Amino acid sequence: MGKNMDKTEMLQKLIDSHERLVFFGGAGVSTESGIPDFRSVDGLYHQKYDVPPETILSHTYFVRHPEEFFRFYREKMLVLDAKPNSAHRTLAALEQAGRLTAVVTQNIDGLHQAAGSRNVYELHGSIHRNYCMKCGAFYDGAYIQSTEGVPRCSRCQGIIKPDVVLYEEPLDQDVMEQAVRAIEQADLMIVGGTSLAVYPAAGLLRYFHGDALVVLNRSATPVDGNADLLIEEPIGQVLARIKVREL
Repeated sequence: MGKNMDKTEMLQKLIDSHERLVFFGGAGVSTESGIPDFRSVDGLYHQKYDVPPETILSHTYFVRHPEEFFRFYREKMLVLDAKPNSAHRTLAALEQAGRLTAVVTQNIDGLHQAAGSRNVYELHGSIHRNYCMKCGAFYDGAYIQSTEGVPRCSRCQGIIKPDVVLYEEPLDQDVMEQAVRAIEQADLMIVGGTSLAVYPAAGLLRYFHGDALVVLNRSATPVDGNADLLIEEPIGQVLARIKVREL
């Protein structure tokens, strides 16, 4: 326990001594809110499906088998009742205190915004935004959940597609550029709840040239060797111990 407390104190000192913190996070940030991740031992990719999740969540599969895509999407991806946990709440408080400049997330659950974070760059989109592929009409996540089969636009009967980046699809260029700018200007970067296995998102870390890199993840990541502080604990538990001080 003492060792963990020491690391928490080190993290506290780093946060207190910097004023342009950027947080880069992944699925592990939301597991404590009850949303399963993908790559851990009991994650989605290790469960048995007739078709692998990576295939179902591809653009090709969406186009060819929209009914099967939406069956999986509603069951596994469209989590609308999850609540923010300590990690989301602490990060939102750090932004409000003037210490955190941006959250860059690979998550699509919208929990950072639900906790009060404002400057959030969603690299892989959001389950809360859905658009008709024909006329562009907007629909929220609840609408998708209320439909059966392939959701259709009430105006033109076009297929409604979640604003989620599928495999084979490019990331939004504007979001990427804004995330890069925030990372380039950061003096402290905390990477949390991500195995850094998904590119191009994971490649954004190369734009960080600030003072200190913190890695807060339960399993090993490719940047552990470059970290000034490495904490292998559940991220919500660690950030719950952080005192947020106004800048």
